[in-house]
Amino acid sequence: MRKVVTAVAMFLLAAALPAVASLTIGATAPEFKTQASLGGKVFEFDLASALKKGPVVLYFYPAAFTHGCTIEAHDFADAMDQYKALGATVIGVSHDTIETLNQFSVSECRSKFPVASDPDLAIAKSYDAILAAAPQYANRTSYVIAKNGSIYYTYTDLNPDQHVANTLAALKQLENSTK
Repeated sequence: MRKVVTAVAMFLLAAALPAVASLTIGATAPEFKTQASLGGKVFEFDLASALKKGPVVLYFYPAAFTHGCTIEAHDFADAMDQYKALGATVIGVSHDTIETLNQFSVSECRSKFPVASDPDLAIAKSYDAILAAAPQYANRTSYVIAKNGSIYYTYTDLNPDQHVANTLAALKQLENSTK
């Protein structure tokens, strides 16, 4: 029993600690294409195509309809006008099936931005966004990718509270640096 309690405590401690994503600022963002859903409608999301329009905020989250991921989706949805004003595309990525994401994109993302399916976590792995304590899930990691395809900003923390504020601040800094 003591081993079980210790193991659970270690898992909770590891899950609560922020981790640092290993993709470094200035690195080239790994290209990907995958199924995504916006407003319950499936389409193919292509990072290269999105970058032609402007910077991309790519955020990974553990699982649709969980408490923290729902909060984060609401926060991103509420801030979409700010992202659009900065010329940015927002895309969330999780291991969930496209059928689950069709529902999540409507109810929690409020049909304001797409969420993409990464069932084998290949995209999350390429961005070093795997939750170490539970590797069957993506870690809560946000990236700002500049229009040239380089990583401009990265932030990893299971607490969803600062992902939107931090990525918006990074986009504003990016915009100011290109003027």
